[in-house]
Amino acid sequence: MAFGVKTNERPGTRCVVRNVRMSAWKARVVLDLVRNKPVREAAEILAFTERGAADVVAKALTSAVANAVVNDGQQADELYVSACFADEGPTMKRWRPRARGRATRIRKRTCHITLIVSRYDDAELARRRASAAARGAARPVRSAAEARRRRVEASRSEAPVVEAEVIEETVIEEAAVEETTVEETETDAAETEEEAK
Repeated sequence: MAFGVKTNERPGTRCVVRNVRMSAWKARVVLDLVRNKPVREAAEILAFTERGAADVVAKALTSAVANAVVNDGQQADELYVSACFADEGPTMKRWRPRARGRATRIRKRTCHITLIVSRYDDAELARRRASAAARGAARPVRSAAEARRRRVEASRSEAPVVEAEVIEETVIEEAAVEETTVEETETDAAETEEEAK
């Protein structure tokens, strides 16, 4: 019977966080999001994941990358999350009082989170760099300030100018209507004065 590589024999640089105060099931939901992802993309995913385990996994990822850079002399942009898993840790038993003098058990579960980062092989690195270069040549990278400036210019396009012209025309028409009503009022007042004489 042939088995795969054992858990403790997987290649790569690892970080293990022990006795995390949450269930392994909750941690596995987050770990499934970053498995086989590049380190930078995994960090972005964890930054915007609204789960409690995301903070712990993000710290483990940072630690694993630091271990790979400092201890193994690897470059951080060449790493990816090759394996990540959560094992059950010790369960703390607590008791809660219930009706009729009984008590029920509360299980406060813990877990051990393991995260392993490995370097891409040379062929995969060459492929990724070529695709990044092709994307960079097709679309120039813009700074945030330039993108903001372009959005502002786009918002000041033809449509607001047309709206301003329409508003100006309506103001002129309203002023003309007011002048005619003032003239009519003056003529009515003059006629009334003549009739009174």
